[in-house]
Amino acid sequence: MAISSLSASTIPSLKTPQLQSSTTKLTSLSSLQFQSHLQRLQFGNGGITSSPSRPRILPLVAAKKQTFSSFDELLENADKPVLVDFYATWCGPCQIMGPILNEVSTVLKDTIQVVKIDTEKYPTIADKYRIEALPTFIIFKDGKPYDRFEGAFSKDKFIQRIESSLQVKQ
Repeated sequence: MAISSLSASTIPSLKTPQLQSSTTKLTSLSSLQFQSHLQRLQFGNGGITSSPSRPRILPLVAAKKQTFSSFDELLENADKPVLVDFYATWCGPCQIMGPILNEVSTVLKDTIQVVKIDTEKYPTIADKYRIEALPTFIIFKDGKPYDRFEGAFSKDKFIQRIESSLQVKQ
């Protein structure tokens, strides 16, 4: 596919000998060089200023990793309802729910225990509970499925959904 409206005269930064033609192929643009140091623009009352970019620092999340000989053992030994997040690493909505699930776990730490199960690593568990959509959340109470819901939620709606499920069915 040729670029018919792009020429070196319309974009001054592209004035290189190989881009003089108005029918330059897109693959020719691979010879462009970009600055290795990026600048961040800041907008404020004083206008636009630039500052060197810095790496994004994400907060650390303290996860409690426990090992059980079986999923059934985990459910049987739970002293409170267990919210299980069935997810996959390639699932976009599952990735969105990760940080939300961490927040929900912190807010409801006295109410539920949160467990994540990767359906790619444990397909037999996913099959047993007929996981067909991701993410799928199942609340287990007394070792048995108690409530089930699918999809991505905001933190507040997720907390509301869990609390209403536990209150209504008790």
